[in-house]
Parts: sequence; C-alpha cells; structure tokens
Amino acid sequence: MDMNRQLEVTLMKKDEYYSIGVFSEMTGTSIRTLHYYDEIGLLKPEKETGTGRRLYTDRDAKDLQKIICFKFLGYSLEQIRAFMKDACFDAGLIEALQEQKRVLEERKEHIETGLKAIDRTIGLLEEEEEIDSSVFMSLLNSIQTEKEQRIWLEQQVSKRFADDVFGKSEDEMAKLDQEYVRLSKEAKRLMGKPVDDPEVQDMADRYMKTSLEFVGEGVLSALGQMETIESRQLAEKFPSPFTKEEEEWLQRVFEYYMIHNDFCPESGG
Repeated sequence: MDMNRQLEVTLMKKDEYYSIGVFSEMTGTSIRTLHYYDEIGLLKPEKETGTGRRLYTDRDAKDLQKIICFKFLGYSLEQIRAFMKDACFDAGLIEALQEQKRVLEERKEHIETGLKAIDRTIGLLEEEEEIDSSVFMSLLNSIQTEKEQRIWLEQQVSKRFADDVFGKSEDEMAKLDQEYVRLSKEAKRLMGKPVDDPEVQDMADRYMKTSLEFVGEGVLSALGQMETIESRQLAEKFPSPFTKEEEEWLQRVFEYYMIHNDFCPESGG
C-alpha cells in the first residue's frame, strides 16, 4: 500500500468511514462485488453528500462477514438477505441449517457421482479408444442413476441382492464396463444374423455370463419372473443402448440360447 493510501486509511479510521477501495482491501472482497451487493440492497453503505461516494463502516464489515459466512454454508444471496434482517438468531435457525445441510449433502452426492462417472469414462476410453455414442450414453446414464436403480432393486428383489449388485469395487465395475461396451458393440455388428449362427450364440453366451457375474443367478431369476409392468419399470431403470429393432432381435437370440442351453438359473435363496 503506498503512502497516500496509508494516509487515507488512517484518516478514515479516525472518522470510522472507509472508501470502497480501502474497504475492499480490508475485507478481501472485490470492488465489483461490493457494487453488486449495494445494487441488490444486500450491503448498502452510506453515501457521501454531493459526490455520492460509498462510505463503509465497521458495522458494514460485520454485515459483510455475515454474508460471507452464509455464502460459505451455500445459501443464495436472496436467502442471505432474509437472514440479514435478523439482529440475532434463535432456534428457528436450526431448522434452516438442517435444510441447508440436506441440500449440501445432495450436492455432495451429485458431485461424487459425477466424479465417479468421469473416472470410469476416462478409464473406458483409454481401453477402447472409440465407443458407439448410444452405448456410451447408456452406460453414462446407468452410472448417473445407480442410486435409483439400487432403491428399485431393493424394493423389487431384496436389499441383500441390491448390495451384491452395487457393492462391487471400482476395479470390478471398470471391468464390467469394458465387457458391456465390447458385447454391445458386437451385438450391434451381428444384428440381423440368424439366431442360431455360431458367432451370434457365442456372443449370447458371453453376454449371459457377464450378466450372471454382475447380478448373480438369484437376481437374474427374480427379474425374469417379473410381470409386464415391472419389466417396463426395469427397462426404465436400466437404460438400453439398443434400438427397438435390435432389442427384438436380441430377445429372439436369448430365447434360442436359453432353450438350447437349458438355461434356468435357480432362485437365489
């Protein structure tokens, strides 16, 4: 700080008024932000008669500290404006803070899910180099909705099965992602071939074994016994990378596979 600014600070401290430049340096808040707070009525300093210069006081510094604290807690400026009217806080603040805690926990969960999706996507792209867009979006959507999928599976099957499916390590999930992408890519390539084609049935075998590895025989059996409405819900919770035409072809492929391989997983008790 130069000598003129130091003198300005000394004189203004004597009168307990601070110019916006000095107040900005004191509080670490940009002049642009202080202008904005003044414009929206959140922090309104006195104005010098004649010049209209903003003059801040120690009381403004305390009010600014309140604003900073509530911003740190994640409140919007509109919410903070309501808090600023209170000279003191009582038990009513507890409810507001509990609600804000819930909001922040949801944001935290969203951020953690996003980071997980990014990490798994990076790992996948490093392995595969190129991924069909429909397969990629299906996988990404599946990662984003894992919480909803887990809740649904707990309700429709059991919590134990849901824990088995979604309690896998990140390394296991990464391997399953890779196999899912490869099998989806292969299924799209083979689409339209006769269901009894050896290459098609080899793909179906790998697909079924991967599904068993992911969900287990008990869950697969329970899912296979669901009614039509529940099956639609399942399709909504676990997004597919395939078109309707591809889905119909795959259904015929797997029906043929199960008939000719006596595939009937036991109920996982």
